[in-house]
Amino acid sequence: MTEAQSHVHSKAQTETQADVLAMAAHRDDVEQTCGGTLLRMRAQGYRTAILDMTQGEAGTRGNAESRAKEAAAAARILGAGWRGALDIPDGRVENTYENRLKIVAVLRRLRPRVVILPYWTGRHPDHYTTATLGYEACFLAGLAKVETDAPPHRPFKILYASLYADVRPSFVVDITPHIEERHRALMAYTSQYANQAQGSGLFVPEEEIRERTFAMARYFGMLAGVRYAEPFVQKEVGLVEDIAMLGVASI
Repeated sequence: MTEAQSHVHSKAQTETQADVLAMAAHRDDVEQTCGGTLLRMRAQGYRTAILDMTQGEAGTRGNAESRAKEAAAAARILGAGWRGALDIPDGRVENTYENRLKIVAVLRRLRPRVVILPYWTGRHPDHYTTATLGYEACFLAGLAKVETDAPPHRPFKILYASLYADVRPSFVVDITPHIEERHRALMAYTSQYANQAQGSGLFVPEEEIRERTFAMARYFGMLAGVRYAEPFVQKEVGLVEDIAMLGVASI
């Protein structure tokens, strides 16, 4: 298994574990879809981490080196304790056993309780393939007879960040206190979001990014009676212990 070097360094990096691990196909996907949630979890004392499947070498703008620097800057804003990128080719994320094992090694090293994946349908094949690849790696990571350098570990909960999916979310996370930091983390990717001639017909103008991203967060916040929120889907039924404490008004 080969894992690209993490770009967020610490003295205890090899011993780092995480409570929440967000996986995405490309550097900046996490910032767009669940960056506010990672900020909220960090503020509540949870350890967070990010794993990108690719290094961004095939993007219209930027290159692997520039996007690595931007990803490190964004991770610092998000307060992530660890960030890594695999060596899966950008634009060619495939659900293979070899790629699953690359993720298994990270899961067993970080041992997260919660994994966030992209939603399982969408425009970009790398995104929806990452959803299936990540899920199957989570299952594989729990099999004792699949041997790696670390003992088996299977995450307890798998969530799907559904911001760009046309589906009703299972729940939303209130990110109101963290909306500005979320935006700063996204805008750390200057190679992607600063106005430039290259890709100008494909990318949203820089002056519109704030308006669009805040508007989407505002919409999902309104669904739950808060100002800004990020949406998620879970496949399994939720369990409620106290119906008197459910948080969103019905009328």
